[in-house]
Amino acid sequence: MRVIEITELGIPELADYTQLTDVALRRVREPEEGLYLAESPKVIERALRAGHQPRSVLILPEWLEKIEPLLSDHPDVPVYVGSSAQLEQLTGFHMHRGALASMHRPAPRDPAELLRASRRVVVLEDLTDHTNVGAIFRSVAALGADAVLLSPACADPLYRRAVRVSMGAVLQVPWARLPEWREAGPLFREEGYELTAFALRDDAEDLAEYVDELPERLALMFGTEGDGLSRRALASSARSVVIPMEHGVDSLNVATAAALALWAVRTGDQRAAREPLSAAAAGEGSLR
Repeated sequence: MRVIEITELGIPELADYTQLTDVALRRVREPEEGLYLAESPKVIERALRAGHQPRSVLILPEWLEKIEPLLSDHPDVPVYVGSSAQLEQLTGFHMHRGALASMHRPAPRDPAELLRASRRVVVLEDLTDHTNVGAIFRSVAALGADAVLLSPACADPLYRRAVRVSMGAVLQVPWARLPEWREAGPLFREEGYELTAFALRDDAEDLAEYVDELPERLALMFGTEGDGLSRRALASSARSVVIPMEHGVDSLNVATAAALALWAVRTGDQRAAREPLSAAAAGEGSLR
């Protein structure tokens, strides 16, 4: 492991880790430079397992022993070690998770190819909160959906907060950027997907009833935290679904709504898989 003790915070080699609290800067800089940041040994391990290549690591001395085996296949990657005060001055926050790695971004995926390889996907339109994006990816991973498709203006899943909140799920779940709706809408239809919008509409179906009979390929679509789905997104959808509310509450946080929807779809799929077996068993019983 190539360990380098930090003696000068202003060296160019540490530029990946500066001004991390400036969200606007990171949103522009990370995609343009082809990097993202993985925070904590667990997330770094998941990034490496996903085949992502590290550029460098920033770490507190007491975490060296835990990081060393993770970098066994990357002996030339520099590991910069500094005190808690040095790292906080450099990054702008207290590094209580002990380690931060600058990683090369993987090549963008083709949304059409991702749809062909999937059956249950989540579509996010223009979500701006990285916490919500990360939480949705974690639900997708936990509840068995295959992929996430993002609108062009949706928040970056590889932004540090999204990666952290997802517990590294953004490094496990396949995802891709969609084109604008004039191209994205036909893409879902061409690949055999029923694009279902979660929206407060008069014609929206109750989620509990919707999952009684699910299509072969399904895309669950959720809109931005404030205004919901755009008119173009709604026009591209085949059906609308709503999660019924009580006590005057009109909607849930988008990450919570996505988790509930994914759980309901999972339950519907499991029930549908059991029904043919139950019917077959009943048929065998009638022959005896």
